[in-house]
Amino acid sequence: MCWMLSRLAKFDTLGSEVALQIKPELASIRQAREFLAGYFAPTQMVEAPFLAGQSRRRVWLKLEAELPTGSFKVRGALWGLGSRLKRGPVEEVIASSTGNHGAAVAWAAKLLGVRARIFLPAGCNPVKRGRIAALGAEIVDSGGTDLAAAFELAAEYAKRPGVYFLDDATDANLPAGPGTIGCEILEQQPDVGAIVVPMGDTALIRGIAAAVKQIAPRVRIIGVQAERAPAYYRSWKEDRVVGTETCDTIADGLATRTPAAENVRDVKELVDDVVLVSEDAMLRAIEILLVEEHVLAEPAGAASTAALLAGGAEFGDNVVLVVSGANISREILRRAVGAA
Repeated sequence: MCWMLSRLAKFDTLGSEVALQIKPELASIRQAREFLAGYFAPTQMVEAPFLAGQSRRRVWLKLEAELPTGSFKVRGALWGLGSRLKRGPVEEVIASSTGNHGAAVAWAAKLLGVRARIFLPAGCNPVKRGRIAALGAEIVDSGGTDLAAAFELAAEYAKRPGVYFLDDATDANLPAGPGTIGCEILEQQPDVGAIVVPMGDTALIRGIAAAVKQIAPRVRIIGVQAERAPAYYRSWKEDRVVGTETCDTIADGLATRTPAAENVRDVKELVDDVVLVSEDAMLRAIEILLVEEHVLAEPAGAASTAALLAGGAEFGDNVVLVVSGANISREILRRAVGAA
């Protein structure tokens, strides 16, 4: 288990000391895992025989859509809100989101007895919007076409007393939640050589990479962004913050255009490679996952599969693809099934 492996975190397989400044620390990830275990079990990791045949390597899928609200986001939202409540009461928790984080915050808030208000961009995925509404959260439409306008409205609202803005891009506690995925992967498949992770606001990859690099630094962490939303890819390549004017992609979970400087630094230090995938590649990956592997994925959740099929990175012989969510709209699903 991860808490047992934490004793080995100071040294890699060659006995050299691993940098201890990695955040979140294993102690925090261990605490998150113990807390989250009271609400849901580890997600499955299954072999993907069709993808294995296509790529000529062993391939596993880490199925985060098994979690409540259908994405990995509940790990960070529940741990982030739970950590904040330990410091004192909260009247209302808010979030800006393209959908999955908002649903996760709404779910965590309902579970922990806190009011929730979610700020959404225009044209939000109707499946994700429906999940948020069903969980009883107040929805505020920002009017903007991407997350930036929703964030600005949420930040202004957060100035009110008793309001906690749980921002998945900047919250210090939140990445320990998705960091638990890294622990689960290493336990479920100790021989893993590479883990391929979708990159939006980067809490997912920062958490997974922090856990893995402190336990098994030999494992490569490969991030995936959409070609039409490449802000963190460009920032990683240039080792500086590089924003983009737009992030118009079908993968709303990857639609980030304003990187945070601290996140760019962490991704640069922890992530071995970052690749881009096209819209068509994600649609094709959705179709392959559904038809060949019997796994439903939204575009962001299928991005890791698209990256593997496209090549362009050193994946090694044993690779885990993180399927981060399955909240796909009917429109995108119809396009994907017709993309073969």
